[in-house]
Amino acid sequence: MDTASSSSTLPTSHPPSVERTKGPTGLEKLVLRESRGWSAEVHLYGGQVTSWKNDHGEELLFVSSKAIFKPPKAIRGGIPICFPQFGTHGNLEKHGFARNRFWAIDDNPPPFPVNTAIKTFADLILKPSEEDLKIWPHSFEFRLRVALAPRGDLILTSRIRNTNIDGRPFSFTFAYHTYFSVSDISEVRVEGLETLDYLDNLHAKERFTEQGDAIVFEAGIDKIYLDVPSKVAIIDHEKKRTYVLRKDGLPDTVLWNPWDKRSKIMQDFGDEEYKHMLCVEPATVEKPITLKPGEEWKGKMELTAVPSSYCSGQLDPDKVLQG
Repeated sequence: MDTASSSSTLPTSHPPSVERTKGPTGLEKLVLRESRGWSAEVHLYGGQVTSWKNDHGEELLFVSSKAIFKPPKAIRGGIPICFPQFGTHGNLEKHGFARNRFWAIDDNPPPFPVNTAIKTFADLILKPSEEDLKIWPHSFEFRLRVALAPRGDLILTSRIRNTNIDGRPFSFTFAYHTYFSVSDISEVRVEGLETLDYLDNLHAKERFTEQGDAIVFEAGIDKIYLDVPSKVAIIDHEKKRTYVLRKDGLPDTVLWNPWDKRSKIMQDFGDEEYKHMLCVEPATVEKPITLKPGEEWKGKMELTAVPSSYCSGQLDPDKVLQG
């Protein structure tokens, strides 16, 4: 057998790469490509991941067809970063300002714990402008690493440091506002949030306790689940796909879908698009993070997409969440 025919049965492999380019509206972005064909895109505007594709080229994140890729509007979809405020939990604009600022490429990040398997990553940094300091008078450095693992896992690591020189601490809330692409919201269930307490934003942030079943969707939802385990699974029956979300340093998890009425009043969101997305967001909301000068906080999210045979145990949490 000649070498050409023997190699044709092997998966195509390319060197991992990071390319700097521009989108259709001129916004700069970095395109990460992993050797087996997985890819991700992160815009410098917002430090926002706007694409994560598997080795078949299928998009795993939802971005609205009406998303506005033009400042000062935040991009509707992907993974917006909510900092220094999540939602309306504070006095700033909703979800803070990090998602509609231009981030810089961080050419000299402090060392990360070494994972020699990960070759494809990009480092971004956000520092406050003079305008930012007027609305939130604290000096900070926000470093973000977006990485693609060898099997396509998407890993976001945020490191936020208090660089105030006046001795003042500051507090913030935070979320990775992750929009997952799903076949049909009625075909999706979420496991790992059963029996947990949550704050219901549709009922004046009142506190309730979830029932003991996996969560399915028949109406709009906007809940902040508290003290969530490190793993949550999003199971899409129709696509036979499961997303596994692992998190560290982020005790809460937000579930959000606007449903039909809310969708119709959102200018940057299609009327029927709620059927094809679900936000599952690792967050720290109930208990803000407080940093003294010089202190640093780290929050990490790791996303994996696997065939749903991984979850053949149906509601068996051992198979889905401890696997």
